[in-house]
Amino acid sequence: ILMKYLIVGLGNIGEDYAGTRHNIGFDILDALAKASSSFFSPDRLGDIASFKAKGKTFILLKPSTYMNLSGKAVNYWLQKEKIDLSRCLIVTDDLSLPFGTLRMRGKGSDGGHNGLKNINEILGTSNYARLRFGIGAEFSQGRQVDYVLSPWGDDEKLKLPERLEKSGEMITSFGLIGLERTMNFFNGQ
Repeated sequence: ILMKYLIVGLGNIGEDYAGTRHNIGFDILDALAKASSSFFSPDRLGDIASFKAKGKTFILLKPSTYMNLSGKAVNYWLQKEKIDLSRCLIVTDDLSLPFGTLRMRGKGSDGGHNGLKNINEILGTSNYARLRFGIGAEFSQGRQVDYVLSPWGDDEKLKLPERLEKSGEMITSFGLIGLERTMNFFNGQ
């Protein structure tokens, strides 16, 4: 039987949000789909793409529900594809990590992130793997929303392709060698 993994990139749909820090989850999945020659197509509650690697199927989901309702899409696709929560990975931006820092965890708090907050509420647990992409916190008090919804700086844009590629490697590794070994190997790189 084919092992299936649900990889969910968090972001907001629409041109206004494209290329912003908060949409790094979408960008990582776009880069991974491109690297594996797969394409997204619109489906229920999101855009879906899939690819196979070493007998495992990776289903990539970009929810179309907006960030603060992400849990609805995650829950629907877990059930539709009959995927156990242990084979689900949520890819998200993280203000508490410096730009480009990648950290995988098996569980954790929502850290004030509305997407994770909603997933926790709908799934009734925070025990699921997540890949956090550091977006830094270079904003003055009260400017957090503007910051996460703003585009990358020029310096960051130069470093982004390599970081997107590394994120894709971590996601594939999660499916191929598991959470623990992926964390040991990649965290801090």
